Amino acid sequence: MEQKEISRAVIKRLPRYYRYLGELMKEGVERISSNELSERMKVTASQIRQDLNNFGGFGQQGYGYNVSYLYNEISKILGIDKQHNIIIIGAGNLGQAIANYTNFERRGFMIKGMFDINPRLVGMTVRGIEVYPIEKLEQFIKENDVQIAALTIPKSKAKEMAEKVISYGVKGIWNFAHIDLDLPEDVVVENVHLSESLMRLSYKVTHMDHSIKEIPR
Repeated sequence: MEQKEISRAVIKRLPRYYRYLGELMKEGVERISSNELSERMKVTASQIRQDLNNFGGFGQQGYGYNVSYLYNEISKILGIDKQHNIIIIGAGNLGQAIANYTNFERRGFMIKGMFDINPRLVGMTVRGIEVYPIEKLEQFIKENDVQIAALTIPKSKAKEMAEKVISYGVKGIWNFAHIDLDLPEDVVVENVHLSESLMRLSYKVTHMDHSIKEIPR
């Protein structure tokens, strides 16, 4: 059977479902309706049903969703029911901040090592994760079954480094460099532009402030 193509908007919402369902489990909630989930997530109930119907639905009319079951099923859909080995290329402030974020391991993302060209950083450890020289990159990727590389390096070096780790077997690039990478179709790229996110926030704050000022008294 041909796999159904899922829209990017749906995929973008899946981690939110997973997070909210995890919170419900901690609260001891065993089942929830699409209307109740809608109130929490600020997504319409019909949108929730449409999103989940892409993967089979999971709900029962008159019962709603079994929270634990849906949580585990979304985990499988996202692929976080199994371990993914990650390396970080660039051991500066951003790379170290990512390495220090312990929540990744709870989601099955294991940071196996960091790499940098700066000899002053090589040999240091961040939360037990060692920084290696770039020269050991190929051997490390192959020996540790690394699937994902996070790039926290200048944009001038990002494409060259991405192509290098792809040639060593990496299938996913988590790109923090300020550039959109154009890579082969069999490689998955997630571009993260922190400054763009901050500019979107600035826009919303600015226009919210204007709308408040324009309200007649």
